[in-house]
Amino acid sequence: MKRAQGFIVTSVIAGFLVLAPLYLAVLILLKAMASLVGLIKPFAALLPEWMPAENLLALLLVALACFVVGAALRTRSGRAARKRLEQSVFERIPGYAVIKSLTLRLAGQGQEDVWRPAFVEIEEALVPAFIIEEHEDGRYTVFVPSVPTPFAGAVYVLTRERVHLLDVPFTQALQTVSKWGAGCKDLIAALGTPAASH
Repeated sequence: MKRAQGFIVTSVIAGFLVLAPLYLAVLILLKAMASLVGLIKPFAALLPEWMPAENLLALLLVALACFVVGAALRTRSGRAARKRLEQSVFERIPGYAVIKSLTLRLAGQGQEDVWRPAFVEIEEALVPAFIIEEHEDGRYTVFVPSVPTPFAGAVYVLTRERVHLLDVPFTQALQTVSKWGAGCKDLIAALGTPAASH
């Protein structure tokens, strides 16, 4: 029963992380199309009545705008502008950076050092955790997830000696937490040396 509940909770959260951005993107697309309909009406009148010309032209115009912006972002100046926009606007939104890195990690595109699975020593036990950042003095900020909801938990700053890196995919560690620790034997088998030796 607990395993099924963990599966349900993890599936809902993972689905939300995928569907929420898609839903927001569709809403923005529809809003952009609705705002363009007034501008397009004179051109739509030139097309046959049976064709949904207003919506079709609005969709094409939004797609063209997306293409132009996407192509511009591939240039050096476009990447610099996007980075400035992220730093000045989006990164000021609480949780943006963490959600972005987590989403990229779930998609398999994240940085190797962010949300990296590990075991950490807390009191006399090894606890599954994720490395969030490494400090200049060698310590780590780690996130210790709650069971079975891996996106809630506690944050610790620990010395290298108390952090043991795991050579497993992020999703495997996430599943182990969501299944009340079932699969920990596989994580222990992938247990590396303390982070101090890396």
